[in-house]
Amino acid sequence: MTAAATTVDRRDVTRLPGPVASIFEFLRTMSRKPVGLIGLIGVVFFLFLAYVAPFLVPLQDQVDVASIYAKPSFLHPLGTDFQGRDVVNQIVYGGGDIITTAILAALFSTLIAITFGSIAATLGGRIDALILAITDVALTIPQLILLIVIAAIFRPTSFFALAVILALLQWPALLRQIRAQVLSLKERDFVEAARSLDLGLMHIIFREMLPNMRSYIVIHFIIAMTLAIYAQAAIMFLGLVPLSGRNWAIMLYFAYNQGALFFKDSFFYLMGPIMAIALFQLSLVWLASGLEDVFNPRLRS
Repeated sequence: MTAAATTVDRRDVTRLPGPVASIFEFLRTMSRKPVGLIGLIGVVFFLFLAYVAPFLVPLQDQVDVASIYAKPSFLHPLGTDFQGRDVVNQIVYGGGDIITTAILAALFSTLIAITFGSIAATLGGRIDALILAITDVALTIPQLILLIVIAAIFRPTSFFALAVILALLQWPALLRQIRAQVLSLKERDFVEAARSLDLGLMHIIFREMLPNMRSYIVIHFIIAMTLAIYAQAAIMFLGLVPLSGRNWAIMLYFAYNQGALFFKDSFFYLMGPIMAIALFQLSLVWLASGLEDVFNPRLRS
């Protein structure tokens, strides 16, 4: 009975339009690993919180000296900060910049790794040796220390500049993985056929090889986002970038420097941004775990 119902469900899905059927199939595959589905829901929730909720929730940025470090209440579910501002409102408005920077940093680092890793493996010779030598040097440099030095010197004033700096530190590990995959793929028949047709290096790399490496690319993209968020939190907590705008990491900086540790009613002001960062990171990790089922044909079957 269960097998028959499953067969009917699959037939019903195939009757749907192509994109809708793909979404249902994706969700069905993700549901096999509940952790992955929970991670997907969590990521969607935080993206909604960062990019949609600010249009629905009015900004509450007025200073209220009578409500400094107020206890959680109906009006302020997580209490208030050192200026009497609502903590929940700051969490809603504080996710956009940090998540956007993480997405851009992950995107740039992935493009760098894909491009140069594929070129190194495809061309080989001195170009491969040069790219590998640069990659090995980059892998030996402590990234957090280098990031602190760069942030202290250049003082990036925009999330785009910060994303570029983070991307320049995150590409080496994926480059080696991409190079290893391309070395195994370039001997395949379909690549040889594309080379014999003289379709060009970029076509062979981006149209023939990369679709076969999407699992490495997507999972690295997610991991790169988590690393970028941690890096942002570190340098902003240390005050190494201009503190402007609204950001979960900036909330932590002001909570620490304005003495929130010494007020018993400021617990949720401290834990609010910490939990937002931690839960978003956990959702990303669980999503990456669930995507293994989506990209692994053996698990799908």
